[in-house]
Amino acid sequence: MRCLDLEAMFLEKTKLLGFPKPLILNQFCQTPYMHLSFDSVTYTKLVQRSSKSSCSLHGKLAHAHIIKSAFKPCLFLLNNLLNMYSKAGEMDVAHRLFDKMSKPNLVSYNSLISGYNQMGAFDKAMLVFTEARKACLKLDKFTYAGALNVCAQTGDLKQGKLIHGLIVVSGLSEKAFLTNSLLDMYCKCECVDQARFLFENSKEIDEVSWNTLIAGYVRMDKNKEMLELLTSMHRNGLNLNTYTMGSVLKACTNMDVGIMCGKMLHGCIMKLGFDIDIVVGTALLDMYAKKGELHSAIKIFTSMPKRNIVMYNAMISGFVETGSISKECANEAFRLFFEVQEQGLKPSKFTLSSMLKACIAVEDFVYGKQIHAQICKYNLQSDEFIGSALIELYSLMGSTEDGLKCFRSTPTRDIVLWTSMIAGYVQNGQFESALNLFYELMACGGRPDEFTISNILSACADLAIARLGEQVHVHVLKSGFGNFRIVQNSQICMYAKCGDIDSANLTFQDTENPDVVSWSVMICSCAQHGCVRDALNLFGLMKENGIKPNQITFVGVLSACSYGGLVEEGLKYFESMKDYGVETSVEHYCCVVDLFGRAGRLAEAENFILTSGFKNNPIMWRSLLSACKVYKDAVTGNRAAMKVIEFEPQESASYVLLHNIYADAAVEPLAASVREVMQQRGVKKEPGLSWI
Repeated sequence: MRCLDLEAMFLEKTKLLGFPKPLILNQFCQTPYMHLSFDSVTYTKLVQRSSKSSCSLHGKLAHAHIIKSAFKPCLFLLNNLLNMYSKAGEMDVAHRLFDKMSKPNLVSYNSLISGYNQMGAFDKAMLVFTEARKACLKLDKFTYAGALNVCAQTGDLKQGKLIHGLIVVSGLSEKAFLTNSLLDMYCKCECVDQARFLFENSKEIDEVSWNTLIAGYVRMDKNKEMLELLTSMHRNGLNLNTYTMGSVLKACTNMDVGIMCGKMLHGCIMKLGFDIDIVVGTALLDMYAKKGELHSAIKIFTSMPKRNIVMYNAMISGFVETGSISKECANEAFRLFFEVQEQGLKPSKFTLSSMLKACIAVEDFVYGKQIHAQICKYNLQSDEFIGSALIELYSLMGSTEDGLKCFRSTPTRDIVLWTSMIAGYVQNGQFESALNLFYELMACGGRPDEFTISNILSACADLAIARLGEQVHVHVLKSGFGNFRIVQNSQICMYAKCGDIDSANLTFQDTENPDVVSWSVMICSCAQHGCVRDALNLFGLMKENGIKPNQITFVGVLSACSYGGLVEEGLKYFESMKDYGVETSVEHYCCVVDLFGRAGRLAEAENFILTSGFKNNPIMWRSLLSACKVYKDAVTGNRAAMKVIEFEPQESASYVLLHNIYADAAVEPLAASVREVMQQRGVKKEPGLSWI
């Protein structure tokens, strides 16, 4: 009765809402119960009940009573207190209690090892394991399992093998419990073949053994072996459980024939009655979504009676991770996020990062800021993954200042975060800021990756800083990034924009198996430098090498024909685009207008604009207007200028070109009238700037 009375009194005292824990303890210790004498059984029951309920407050009250009443606890009670603090994650208190124990036994050591494993303090867990060995205690399966978990989590294969040897010597190797821990260790240390050898030569294995090895094969992407083991498991009469199905469905997302295997497993899951299990349902949904079968994923999602945040994350990710996110998919993701909030579920960092991706894809900046507010509300702004998405969002908005605030507020900055911020500066034309941030990265000992280098080379290219570009090139060679295609392509572009076409060509020649981007960059570079025949020859070599040209390739080819005055040849290339399945865009039509314009065939250029699908595009007419300026055609130039001014009334370049056409034709009244119109409309020509 005394135990129940004491617990009832504990519960009554914990209802003192608004009081901090130390005050609650003081209130308790000043009660008349303070002078009562309790035995070890009473205290132990209180501590054990506190551990099981995951509420350590009552156990702490009992511990406080033990201390203030000067009761001398037995080892059994001390171990229960140690277990309670370890499960609560209060390892500092647990270790202090352990240090005060005169003769800790193996249970004491096991509680500490388990607690440190739970907290992720693997070094401390291994130190306790070593101390247990030095204490000459006979280690049991729980001690070895805790040590093997440390090796599995840290990837320490050498230490894991040593512990395996100790298990064999101790005579515990035949037990399935330790066999499973060993299998898990070998699989997580990427030695799945050794795990298979152990599996086949163990005297005692259970369903956990099969599932652990299956999960190991999934982790190593050994899908064939995984399917063979799954079949063997079924033939041996072992039950396929939700854990097995979850692992195998995860593997299906990475297999070429994964959708076929996934559908077969779906049928098996329906027969076993696992289709309403939330773990299996989430794995099925994720598999269908990642394989592009959104309709099947939606059916599974809607059929689930209960949904947790993991399932919502999988469905939202399914809408967001599609090849090109449509407005409809983004709206569905937004609707699901509203549903998460209505259900009272707490969104995780995966939920919010997926929502940021949706906002970025459809450029919904208002909603993106609202998601940022949610991130701050749940205190997730320090996560690097979310930080990168926020920087990308604000960079797309053109607000690099807000992006920098997100960057600075992230305490742990990985290279992805640095690269996101540098890319944001480059994207917004703030090349000096990008270079300064790169210097800061190097100064703090950071190691840039190939994407960082690519962005820095782009900054050097746009600033035409050949000297700095050469220094980055040297860094590329020293750091071993010279064979990365993305770096080589950026390097070609950098040298070409800096006017060093020979160095660009050398980089291209050193590129092994150049892709379509490599060829396109080189063709465009040759075209920009007037090397017309070189550009067209490269295009021919590109086709001979079996590389399919894209839209950028044809922009380079058409530009080369335009610079070389090869009108008929250029028109043939333009017509051949459909043969390669390349869709024509406004850039290609502008190239053709420029092709006619440079050749002086202004009437054909105007007719081409009128018959194209882009006759209301000001860029097309401005290209014709520039040609009219060269050939002093005031009549056609007037029509082109009127069109451009109609579409862009505040663009000064159109007025200036028209004025110069009239001035060159010595039609001063019309030239003066253009100036008057500019003054009336408040159009001003910005003064030119030069780096030279």
